[in-house]
Amino acid sequence: MKVISTKDAPAAIGPYSQAIVAGKMLFLSGQIPIIPATGEIAQGDITVQTEQVMKNIGAVLKEAGADFTNAVKTTCFLADMSDFAAFNGVYEKYFTGKPARSCVAVKQLPKSALVEVEVTAVLD
Repeated sequence: MKVISTKDAPAAIGPYSQAIVAGKMLFLSGQIPIIPATGEIAQGDITVQTEQVMKNIGAVLKEAGADFTNAVKTTCFLADMSDFAAFNGVYEKYFTGKPARSCVAVKQLPKSALVEVEVTAVLD
């Protein structure tokens, strides 16, 4: 196993890694819309926060030598399911390969974020 870590994505806010490589599999921990330079949540609606989440995911994927096309499964967590359509509008710009996905509403996310996304990818 190999730990993936980059300063271009938020540092873990708990006892976990940004991502782990196991064989050809890459497992990204859930990303919330933290701006890496400030450690603060991106201020704005679901669209703004989802864009930040995608930037964070992109940075971790890049550090692992991958990109969004390597994704095979995502799990998406929304604080409010009424944000589903707006979230999808941003999501589909990044995950163009349409990986398998689960998307659920949750009672609350860390730091009161509106969205969190975790990714499983296969490395080439």
